[in-house]
Amino acid sequence: MSASLHGYYNAVDKRWVTRGALVAAFFIILGAALYVFGQFKPFGDESIDRSQPAMLKSVRDLSQYHAAAGEFQVVLDIENDVKWVPAALAGERTLFVAAGSVNAYVDLGSLKDDGLMLSADRKTVELKLPKPQLDKPNIHHDRSYVYSQKRGLINDLQALVETPDQQRFYVAAEAKIADAAKQSELLKRAEDNTRVMLTGMLQSLGFQVKVVPD
Repeated sequence: MSASLHGYYNAVDKRWVTRGALVAAFFIILGAALYVFGQFKPFGDESIDRSQPAMLKSVRDLSQYHAAAGEFQVVLDIENDVKWVPAALAGERTLFVAAGSVNAYVDLGSLKDDGLMLSADRKTVELKLPKPQLDKPNIHHDRSYVYSQKRGLINDLQALVETPDQQRFYVAAEAKIADAAKQSELLKRAEDNTRVMLTGMLQSLGFQVKVVPD
């Protein structure tokens, strides 16, 4: 190979090396710029809510006086066994902490005709209060959670392919809290508070009040 040809190939090699170095440097700089841009986000993120506004579907009158409310917490210990199969293979035991509230109310709309009786001298009102009732328990999902859970191998594998259903825990908690509310003083407190409220309101109108059992 002649000296001139050898020099030509050397010059070509140097150009390719230079070009390759420039390309590599370009991608390094580009990657660094994208990283910095992603970290600092100078323009910020924008979240656009295109949801439609809430629509009023119906209106109903309420005549219930919510006179008391109770806060409850229950710890469920629920175990599901599979007959003749060791717990290490199949089965589940869960400790579930549930929190909820129950309202006690008096339905003033159910006052009978003789629920408010005005005396002949128009100075005394005889009041018969309806019996207080309990609302359905309201479970607080943000304060209810699985405290601990032990599963068998088969149950662990099932949990990998499907989301465990926790609805049964909420149903059980609702029943437990409803029973606890019935055994509590919530109904008595609602009755007392309603009597005090109506008595004070009628007395402010100048009436004497006599409350009798319904």
